[in-house]
Amino acid sequence: MHPWLLLLLPLHVLASNGRPRGVSPELAARYVPTRKGSSQVWQCLDGSQTIDWSAVNDDFCDCPDGSDEPGTSACPNNRFFCVNEGHIGSYIPSSRVNDGLCEPECCDGSDEAPGVCPNVCKEVGEAYRERVKAEQKLRKTGSKIRSTYLAFAQKEKKRLEQELAQTEQEIAVREKEVARLKDLVEHTESLSAAALEVRKQSPLYQSLMTHVTALKSLQREYKKHLEREQALGDILDNLRTGYNPNYQDMAVLEAVRGWEHLAGLPHINDVAKDDEKAEEGSDEDTDEEEEEEEDGLWSELQLEHQLDELLGTDYDALLIEHDKHIGAPASPTSILYNLSVYLPDALVPQFEALRDQFVSWLEAIGLAKASPDTSADTSRLQKTLSDAEHSLGLTRKEKEDKEKELQRLFDPEWYGAEGEWKKLHGTCLDKEVGDYIYEVCLFDEARQKPVKGGSTFSLGHFEGWNNAAGVDKGTPEYYRKQRYSRGAKCWNGPQRSVTLDMSCGTENALLSVAEPEKCEYEFKITSPALCLPLSAAEEKGYRKEEL
Repeated sequence: MHPWLLLLLPLHVLASNGRPRGVSPELAARYVPTRKGSSQVWQCLDGSQTIDWSAVNDDFCDCPDGSDEPGTSACPNNRFFCVNEGHIGSYIPSSRVNDGLCEPECCDGSDEAPGVCPNVCKEVGEAYRERVKAEQKLRKTGSKIRSTYLAFAQKEKKRLEQELAQTEQEIAVREKEVARLKDLVEHTESLSAAALEVRKQSPLYQSLMTHVTALKSLQREYKKHLEREQALGDILDNLRTGYNPNYQDMAVLEAVRGWEHLAGLPHINDVAKDDEKAEEGSDEDTDEEEEEEEDGLWSELQLEHQLDELLGTDYDALLIEHDKHIGAPASPTSILYNLSVYLPDALVPQFEALRDQFVSWLEAIGLAKASPDTSADTSRLQKTLSDAEHSLGLTRKEKEDKEKELQRLFDPEWYGAEGEWKKLHGTCLDKEVGDYIYEVCLFDEARQKPVKGGSTFSLGHFEGWNNAAGVDKGTPEYYRKQRYSRGAKCWNGPQRSVTLDMSCGTENALLSVAEPEKCEYEFKITSPALCLPLSAAEEKGYRKEEL
């Protein structure tokens, strides 16, 4: 049959699989005529009226809803279904049917009269399947990398929880220390400098000072020995690696062998033969030579790292605390000095004037001894207290930061519900474009740096994810865009900003940079964090394609 003869047939006769032209498989069951007498009739999809079956696809709109013309452009706002056998069926607006143009969505050419558009669905379908297969392979590889990001987030959770527990314990210790120091300061203020000097003459304090001097001396000598041992070790290492065994110098050979035994090293001639075995042997020898330390004695590591802290002990404060512990009596006038702590600030000057006058009167009649100014005695303790309070504040701030970090870990507005973005925090990606290097450090800042040197401009700081209308938080679409704003101001323009257009990839990479609007940049980024695992149906199709 010639193609032009097909034009003589009713259009609905040209349909495939017994359904009218332009009807999708989902609606095929509703496009079945019924017999009324000797003729066939059909009811509009909205049920408004019944028409002759021959009026379906006759290029005239009979039904109010236009459902009688699925394969023509007679009714406005209709959709035409392209079967696209060998590829994927798709819809096009009915206004594009029989317009003489070959629509790419209809690779079978069914939107036009026969012979107008070629059927290229086989080629298009094969290319599409290859593309889908490549995308699925990319997702499959990327999702494996993404799974390591999820595992990292779980480890971070455990780490933060452990560190928070330790920080809380540290805060409790520091709070006790601050309370102790405050108590010491108050107690010290009631002691005179002379009384403190008297207490320093006690045998206990003098013995402590002697021990401190001895420890400092031992520390000095210990450091000298370490330096000397290091120097000797370097000399013997050079001898070990540089001597010629062919000279048969037994003195040198004995020195090398002795050093290797002492240092737990393999013989230099055997290193290349079996490194691992020699190292294991040396470890065993070293372990055998290690002597078991006595209980309570410090290890070499403690001597190296904790001795300075011990020598930095505030012995004056310890003396005062000891004095308080054994119940040493306070000075007769100390209660007068301590009362000012409990008075309103407005009354303190008058009280101190009266107090000094009263104390002077007591000293004059011999009921109290003159006491020098105690401010010098308390200054050191005040500084120690201030340092302790500062450390406590830093530790509390550290706790707040860790709590915030833990809260953000599985927050959809930060690192994702599964924490997949946490590992990439601070990861910097860059690309050279023209005279500039564009860089973005994820969750931090985007920058523009001149290649040949010059000022670096901030393009913006992390603001959030995709905030477009209709995009729900936590969805894949939500994580396909990141916004960076409040960058350096452009000359005669707005503040610079960046939008990251992100997609699945096996690498974290910055692919391209564009500036669609003045000082508004668009970076195209790939990341495994966006590679979601294949669904069960996709995985089944992927394996089938592989076979």
